[in-house]
Amino acid sequence: MRLASRFTSLALSAALALPLASPALAQQDPTITVNGEQPPEVAPPTKGPDIKGIISARSGDKLQVTAADGTNTVVTFNAATQIKSGSGLFGGGRSKLGTEALLNGLPVTVKTLQSGSTLIASQVTFRGNDFKTASMIRNGTAQGFAEQTAATEALRGRMGDIDKYNIKNTTNVYFDTGKAALSDKAKADLCATATSAEATDNALMLVVGYTDSVGSEDYNQTLSEKRAGSVINYLQQACHWKPYRMLTPTGMAEADPLASNDTPEGKAQNRRVSVNILVSKGLDGL
Repeated sequence: MRLASRFTSLALSAALALPLASPALAQQDPTITVNGEQPPEVAPPTKGPDIKGIISARSGDKLQVTAADGTNTVVTFNAATQIKSGSGLFGGGRSKLGTEALLNGLPVTVKTLQSGSTLIASQVTFRGNDFKTASMIRNGTAQGFAEQTAATEALRGRMGDIDKYNIKNTTNVYFDTGKAALSDKAKADLCATATSAEATDNALMLVVGYTDSVGSEDYNQTLSEKRAGSVINYLQQACHWKPYRMLTPTGMAEADPLASNDTPEGKAQNRRVSVNILVSKGLDGL
């Protein structure tokens, strides 16, 4: 009986000396399975593309960035996303407050990580002046009109009920079939137009996109809007035209053709965006 008790004690001691199998150990050792299955491997994120454009929409933890060619990219941001302005880390390093700086209309450069089909923003940078402008537009403050003259203040106060304008100038820029990318000539013409408009008191811009008759109505509507978006982005980013001096853009598909769509030459004239320089009739001459 005493011999049996000794064997029992030795067996118990040996059992306690063995390592215990646990889910945690199983996860550390890929050769160990949990419930008969090996844990799936999760690939780490890889470097994604750099994206440059204007924040055109924001919902929850997602941003839509519209590039100069009119294409849209959706990226996800989180607490690890670095938000930086031209003067350094925005908000003194407070990442939670930093994400609040990602305002619609803000030109940004986004460095991304690719995780499956999701793009995650690792860093978002923008110029301090651009943030100031976007913030002013967001808050609707009087400082949104940089000139701070009586005429621009009057313009801001009366824009809600003014629906008639004098057209001071119209510039057309043209596109290849099915494309929304700007040519070098179009870029030069747009900045020349912005410079000219800058010298016009109380001037606003109205940008309207058009197509030729090739393609369905839905396709042409989308294409005309992309063309208008390309022009607006370039005017704001490269030509430094202020967003608050831009009327709501529109796409008109194949409406209002400049020429007949029966010839290649006519179609080429209709694949355009019209940039109209307007002054309210109530303010013209102020």
